[in-house]
Amino acid sequence: MRWRRYLLAGLTTVVLSTATQGQGPQTYDVELLQIESGGVRHEFTVEIALTPAQQTQGLMFRQTMSGDAGMLFLYKQVRYANMWMRNTILPLDMLFIEATGRISRIVKRTVPQSLETISSRGPVLAVLELNAGTVERFGISVGDRVLHSVFDVGR
Repeated sequence: MRWRRYLLAGLTTVVLSTATQGQGPQTYDVELLQIESGGVRHEFTVEIALTPAQQTQGLMFRQTMSGDAGMLFLYKQVRYANMWMRNTILPLDMLFIEATGRISRIVKRTVPQSLETISSRGPVLAVLELNAGTVERFGISVGDRVLHSVFDVGR
């Protein structure tokens, strides 16, 4: 799959060149977030998947992703999340994030193209997908905090 980045009025959007399940190509706003782990903050540039169509497409068919990039799946309310790797070529680390921004579960090195369900095992507001090995490289663990405007870090 080919993708392009556009910078429009200070807002970066990623446009994918092929459709998902009959829907048009999805676009994603791109934002910065940080993960605070062991007193160190690691910064990532993430695409934001808000709509059902964006979340369905996710990182499907991507062949590469920058080491400091990822995708943040944001839900309208706290819920149990179930993910899978259908049509996803890249192995990923999945971080399940509570409304407070705390990481409640991590699944490392998911298997590309697998149809196995990967569950949050508890209520979350978001799921962050990063390149496989990122969690180990930065020493990220359950209980670490994700810093982004959507999380209620005061709790």
